[in-house]
Amino acid sequence: MSNVVQRCSWVSNDPLYQSYHDNEWGRPELESQPLFEKLCLDGQQAGLSWITILKKQSAYRAAFHQFDPQRVAAMTEEELLACMENKGIVRNKLKIHSIVKNAKAYLDIEKTASFSDFIWQFTEGKTIINEWASPQQIPTSTDESKAMSKALKKRGFTFVGETICYAFMQAVGMVNDHQTNCHCYEEVCKQARR
Repeated sequence: MSNVVQRCSWVSNDPLYQSYHDNEWGRPELESQPLFEKLCLDGQQAGLSWITILKKQSAYRAAFHQFDPQRVAAMTEEELLACMENKGIVRNKLKIHSIVKNAKAYLDIEKTASFSDFIWQFTEGKTIINEWASPQQIPTSTDESKAMSKALKKRGFTFVGETICYAFMQAVGMVNDHQTNCHCYEEVCKQARR
């Protein structure tokens, strides 16, 4: 009798990755600030693997004021230069500056609506429940992620291409892309229906 936990096939044996998959990935996130953080971190992933960013998450939080949009938007040139020297994060000037741009764009949206409502409009406020048996079936972008990307770019966000937006939608539970044989699938379906 095997006690092996069945997870999505993209998950490695890394305990950090397994914990992220089991406890965070695909769980519907409705709070604006955590959505902002996740969108920024997904943008940092561009060209890299998610595990690379996941391992740097605490360093990003420390460097970017726990992703408090008000504080991030007010970051000085000196702080951004310090980020370029910070070995705990990805030292890419465009990516570092994108977090500040995104904070300003976030604050602009929050003047008229919650960022959460803005984000969740692309799935009409509910999780799209998919039924993928294998990873080959899972798309890298959808009409919804293309619409989100276009709308975010129009509002001033950067590093929000349609593929990044789809990865974000998967991560924050706008879509349930856990494989149907994954031990999280049914639980995430229940959370999504609540």
